[in-house]
Amino acid sequence: MAYFSKHYHDPGTAPGTLVAASDHKGPVTVHLMDYTDDHVEEVSLGRAVDCRDYLDRPSKTWVQINGQADPDTLRKLGDLFDLHDLALEDVLNTGQRPKLEVYDDQLFIIAAMPFYDGTTLEIVQISLFVGQDYLICLCPLDEDPFEPVRKRMRMPNNRRFTSRGIDYLLYALMDLITDSAFPVLEEFGDQLEVMEAALLENPKQKTLAGIHGLKRELLMLRRVLWPQRELMTSLMRAEDPLISADTQIYFRDCHDHSVQIIELLESFREMATSMVDIYLSSISQRTNETMRVLTIIATIFIPLTFVVGIYGMNFENPDSPWSMPELGWHYGYPLVWGVMIGIAGGLIWFFKRRGWM
Repeated sequence: MAYFSKHYHDPGTAPGTLVAASDHKGPVTVHLMDYTDDHVEEVSLGRAVDCRDYLDRPSKTWVQINGQADPDTLRKLGDLFDLHDLALEDVLNTGQRPKLEVYDDQLFIIAAMPFYDGTTLEIVQISLFVGQDYLICLCPLDEDPFEPVRKRMRMPNNRRFTSRGIDYLLYALMDLITDSAFPVLEEFGDQLEVMEAALLENPKQKTLAGIHGLKRELLMLRRVLWPQRELMTSLMRAEDPLISADTQIYFRDCHDHSVQIIELLESFREMATSMVDIYLSSISQRTNETMRVLTIIATIFIPLTFVVGIYGMNFENPDSPWSMPELGWHYGYPLVWGVMIGIAGGLIWFFKRRGWM
């Protein structure tokens, strides 16, 4: 099962080479928000390079690109904003580890945003370029996951947002990316509770398969959320003029959320592991119960088999002192039945008294 789309260059490819992914899809949509302290302008552009008209304005610009951008679009975007070739390569080569890279006058960030629809876990790579007065966000999804941030900027009393620097917009996006893990983990927690109840009531192989599936998904989340916590630590402690001390306080809160997510993730992984142990213990206990019943039945029939085996030999010789006189008794047959029933009843009484039945 592929949890996120991966695309890498062939070995030996020159650094900074942009090669389109084989599963490249279109189209790409470009949404731009240009804002000052008192004004917000929102437009949809046909091409990413059309945002050049906003570069010379004394304002802050958020360029949101949704869809899988092709190499030509990235090259033009790189020329327009002077983006590093290696950073553009990482944008195109999806499946990267969350990280922060500092270039001369810009920051490059890769973050992981998880989505879960109840059956399938998908981890989306979000790439962000941050300059002095611009932020470029590239998301391979067709739908914009950052609409909640856009709604905040559209509100009439948005001065608290728009009066801050571009680093506050970066915080708002990173906060949404970080918090997107909470509903995913909540869904995992609900599934674990249902599986635990089913496991205790009637352990089945199907339930065990579901637990192993959740463990794989939790492991995949762990692989991206641990480095994402390191990313938040780097942003919280970054000594870069693009991130002010005031905004670092907000990144500290975002880092706290990352720590909570990791702790919740680890607790779910431990819970899933313990549920596997519970399943194995339940199966072992069920096997032991079955073996105990079979052992009791066999123990009851062993003396009965012995009695039947003796009288089944039919050694009847009138001239021998070693014959079986019981074979000639008038009540010999019902007497043997009475002895066997008495033995069986005595064993059953003994087993019940010892608590074995």
